[in-house]
Amino acid sequence: MSPPATAPGIHAGAPGGAGSPSVTVVVCAYSDERRAALEAAVASVRRQTRPAAEIVVAVDHNPGLLGWVRERMPDVVAVAAEDPPGLSGARNAGVARARGDVVAFLDDDAEAAADWLERLLEPYARPEVLGVGGHIEPRWLGGRPAAFPAEFGWVVGCSYRGLPSARAPVRNLIGASMSMRREVFAEVGGFRGGMGRVGAVPQGCEETEWCIRARARRPGGVFVHEPAARVDHVVPPARAGWRYFGARCLAEGRSKAQVARAAGARAGLAAERTYVLRTLPAGVFAGLRDATRGDATGLLRAAAIVAGLCLTALGYVTATAGAPRG
Repeated sequence: MSPPATAPGIHAGAPGGAGSPSVTVVVCAYSDERRAALEAAVASVRRQTRPAAEIVVAVDHNPGLLGWVRERMPDVVAVAAEDPPGLSGARNAGVARARGDVVAFLDDDAEAAADWLERLLEPYARPEVLGVGGHIEPRWLGGRPAAFPAEFGWVVGCSYRGLPSARAPVRNLIGASMSMRREVFAEVGGFRGGMGRVGAVPQGCEETEWCIRARARRPGGVFVHEPAARVDHVVPPARAGWRYFGARCLAEGRSKAQVARAAGARAGLAAERTYVLRTLPAGVFAGLRDATRGDATGLLRAAAIVAGLCLTALGYVTATAGAPRG
């Protein structure tokens, strides 16, 4: 989850031109079941109005998929992750191979709008900008559940209600659509091992921890949310059910406990305090208001917000209680 924050000094600029930074797009993949989606993701990068200098597909411990990518996509650089299995290791493998000034990440089940890179690169005209993320729109393959609260879009890896509606600084970026200056990785290292998704296990927050670490290294640096940089992110029916909702909330709480241990509770939970104290109460109130106006799903949305908050808190508390002291 990222903070709904705004600040002066971040304004729209001209699209990237000849003097703008070069960019490597890294797409991480691990599942044979997503081969068609991976091809669509890479094709969307090829269609960019601001072309990428290179496309890197980082394959997470799947030799068969790695060979398929090399055979099927000869214009793509395919690399194998060498760190322990997980999204963090795959991203680190992509960064290690990247040659662009900026490294952009796109999920293997997402498709970027044609001007995605153009919009992501605009804020880099300001030297204090360390990274830029975009808007992630869910594409519900089985239809969006009427009771699914917009405040919990992060459950399915997408943008959520509470993020800035215009370009603004944020604490951290969302992994499905984000970019960072490559030089910052050389200073602060890669994504932390032991955090983030491993296969189908719905962990997260490796981006949050990295962004906090980067800003600690460069105190004047900022990360920017750019809603005009848009991608569509596939949400399969299996992730639209309440069982996945609950599991993802619990996992998020556990991940937040990891971030708090690594970065300190003040930095690790600063955005979450605003989210819990402002965004979620407003969502509950809106759901109850809709229910009084005849929308029967309004009450369910309000209940889902409360349940999601409780499950996330439970995950945080249990992970904190079980963590080694010191």
